[in-house]
Amino acid sequence: MVIVLLRVLRVLRVLGICGLGAKNGDKKGPKRGGNRAAGFIYVTEGLENMAFVALALSLMTYFNGYMNFSLTKSATTLTNFMGTTFLLTLVGGFVSDTYLSRFKTCVVFACFELLGYCLLTAQAHFRELRPKPCKGAAAGSECKAANGGQEAILYVGIYLIALGASGVKVALPALGADQFEEGDPAEAGKLSSFFNWFLFSLTTGSTVGLTLIVWINTEVGWDWAFVVCTIAVLAAILVVCAGKSFFRNNVPKGSPILRILQVIVASIHNRKLPLPDNADELHEICDKEADIPIEILEKTDQFRFLERAAIIRNDTRTPWRLCTVTQVEETKILIRMLPIIVSTIFMATCMAQLQTFSIQQSLTMDSNFLGFKIPGPSVPVIPLLFMFFFIPFYERVFVPLARKITGIPTGIRHLQRIGFGLILTAASMAIAGFVETRRKNVAIQHNMVDSQEPLPMSVFWLSFQFCVFGMADIFTMVGLLEFFYAESSAGMKSLSTAIAWCSIAFGYFTSTVVVEVVNKASGGWLESNNLNRDNLNYFYWLLSVLSVVNFGFYLVCASWYRYKNVEVLQKQGEEGLDMVQEP
Repeated sequence: MVIVLLRVLRVLRVLGICGLGAKNGDKKGPKRGGNRAAGFIYVTEGLENMAFVALALSLMTYFNGYMNFSLTKSATTLTNFMGTTFLLTLVGGFVSDTYLSRFKTCVVFACFELLGYCLLTAQAHFRELRPKPCKGAAAGSECKAANGGQEAILYVGIYLIALGASGVKVALPALGADQFEEGDPAEAGKLSSFFNWFLFSLTTGSTVGLTLIVWINTEVGWDWAFVVCTIAVLAAILVVCAGKSFFRNNVPKGSPILRILQVIVASIHNRKLPLPDNADELHEICDKEADIPIEILEKTDQFRFLERAAIIRNDTRTPWRLCTVTQVEETKILIRMLPIIVSTIFMATCMAQLQTFSIQQSLTMDSNFLGFKIPGPSVPVIPLLFMFFFIPFYERVFVPLARKITGIPTGIRHLQRIGFGLILTAASMAIAGFVETRRKNVAIQHNMVDSQEPLPMSVFWLSFQFCVFGMADIFTMVGLLEFFYAESSAGMKSLSTAIAWCSIAFGYFTSTVVVEVVNKASGGWLESNNLNRDNLNYFYWLLSVLSVVNFGFYLVCASWYRYKNVEVLQKQGEEGLDMVQEP
């Protein structure tokens, strides 16, 4: 398969489609940016996410069935893996903005991910690298736990995947968004469309992973499932490399974290100085200092204490004592963004429940469909299929209609989109509570409370809560990515994208805390190992109420937020610099 991919790329290169040999200065090279360049991003994301999602939702089975981990240790290891993956996006964002371009970050981190899948493939294939399966143990004997070396291979493999996937997740959407000019009104709508189709490619890859790869690890074997994941990631690397000559590549502008620290240190150092009445007296880069097009952020009235970092003093010009207004505003933007990201963490907490408790619900229900038994890890494919059809509807019908009403290129503003998704999250939790109530009633009516047999209730009853949450995901998660990319400064696009992903990481970590706290406070709603005797419906309704409260907190944060105001200093031959105001 790899040989076939290489031959296809070679043919495309000969035909001039991939343009692998084109150089930046080649006038005959392909035009950079636009939808054609974004196409490579879509394919890369679909392939990479196909492997990652299939792994993430199947690892519980691998830990428990292949590595002989207990259920508790399996759940903890999976939660730590998922949380670490999204937290490490901060590392990928920092590297992308400071040292490497977004393209190079994608390639380098994808290679780490590829190496991780290779290690898991080897472990699943060679019996010496994993413990003896419990099924092969003698009757009444205990399962042999994995030794230190076997666990070391496992942890190195999954955390290489976590590191690699984190870099790809943060750099790839930013690289795709770079292919559209933010300041060009004609491309503003295309930028919003990119994030919609990016989610569509992510959904497509996830759907394939949760059907094909899950079927392979269930029916064929884990080693072959990991082989397919390895090939998918390798193909993703080849595809993104094939699009290199089409991409508009960003130039790293130094560490945004360092610039923010400089503002904080300088403002504290100058805390006793009075703020000037005229904003022009504050330090800003001038026309003669701009050798390349740069972004200038206009001063806002919030967090004026930080503006002391830009007060001009005759005795010093060091960056730790004097910063530009743009640096100050860059810091203000990050501070303004933090409440937005905090108010969306709870949505990720609700998502974690659907990926755990809802899958457990599916195991107690009739999962037959047209003579085929749906595996438990494949149940989340239900919302993905809904999203697969809803995203084109949103892009082709809802956005044009909303654009005619509001006059906004994206149809609705980013914060409105996020808020609507949070409302749908509360609705999905309420629906989940009603579905669980019906499931328990079926168990009672058929005297199957303690039975291990599936209830006479179709697993597709779960599709109601999954589909509503799928719509919430379309609005909120894509809105977050678009919001953080659009509102961040040019020098911290990747880092801001990483912050958006971090809400998912904190949501996974918060999920464990919420479950434990609710268990103790309620006297054991989720304490039993039997869902028919637990009060999962009460837990879902509690999450729905808390989601409404969280939405109220979000409204406060969103109303307080101030959108950035940007100017661009652009070099134009010998005529100097023109000021171009962005809408």
